[in-house]
Formats: sequence, structure tokens, C-alpha cells
Amino acid sequence: MKTILIMRHGEAGPMQANDAARLLTERGQLDALNMGQWLSNNHKPNALLVSPYLRAQQTADAVKQSNEFSYQETCSDIIPSGSASFAIDYLETLISMHDEIDTWLVIAHMPIVSYMIDQLVPGEMPIFPTAGVAIVEYCPKTHKSNYKGLQAPSV
Repeated sequence: MKTILIMRHGEAGPMQANDAARLLTERGQLDALNMGQWLSNNHKPNALLVSPYLRAQQTADAVKQSNEFSYQETCSDIIPSGSASFAIDYLETLISMHDEIDTWLVIAHMPIVSYMIDQLVPGEMPIFPTAGVAIVEYCPKTHKSNYKGLQAPSV
């Protein structure tokens, strides 16, 4: 079994013309740091797939302060308008290529994070709080997954 952790970026500033350039707020930064510590204490992710949008990159930087990744990739397929089906196919391919990695962390956006969970576990489509992390157990041999819940950042 592998663990797939799907995380929404921390709280970002207001909408703007260039959505990809939105930055984390102070609270978003703090929530990302706290969630990074929680991940380190509870799941120890060793691979990271992150959206190229600045708020996701900032979230990843905060998470990296408490976690070490043997594999990291910025993936333009996990943007808000991306295809969840394509993203999960790509993630499953990466998992098959890196059998030594047990725990994968994906940092992306609403709504694709919810749609990705539904692709892995049909019928489950949680609404993520900012910096929230969904936990999924995944069997690479059968491509079956179990949704284990959603961890919200502590207030």
C-alpha cells in the first residue's frame, strides 16, 4: 500500500487578473508551516508533486521546512482548471516508476483536489479548507483506494 496525501494550498490573497501569481497570506503561510509539521509527525511524505502557481509553490516551501523529499516535481497538470483524470493517471504512473516511495504529497488547488479524490475513491469528493490534507491509501497492483479522511489545519 502507498499513501497519497492531497493538499490544498494555504490561504491566498484576493482574486486578481493573474490567478497564478496570487500569494499566500500570513495566515496561509502559518497554516502551511503547521500542516508541514503535522505531515512530518504523522505521514512523512517522501515525494512531492506541486502546482506551478505561486501560492502552491509557497505552500510547498513551507512544508519542506519539516519534510525531506527524495522526489520533487512541479506539474502544470494540477492547476485549478486541470483534468483530475489526467492528473491521477500521471500520479499512478509516477508511483509505478518509483516503487521505493511510500508516501506521495500533491499540493494543488480547488476544485481539482476534490476531483482527484473522486477519481481515486469514486463518490468521495471532500470540500478542502485551505491547507487541508486528504489521506488516501492506494494499492498500485489493484488501483483500489480507500479514503481515510481530511485533516484541516489547526486554528
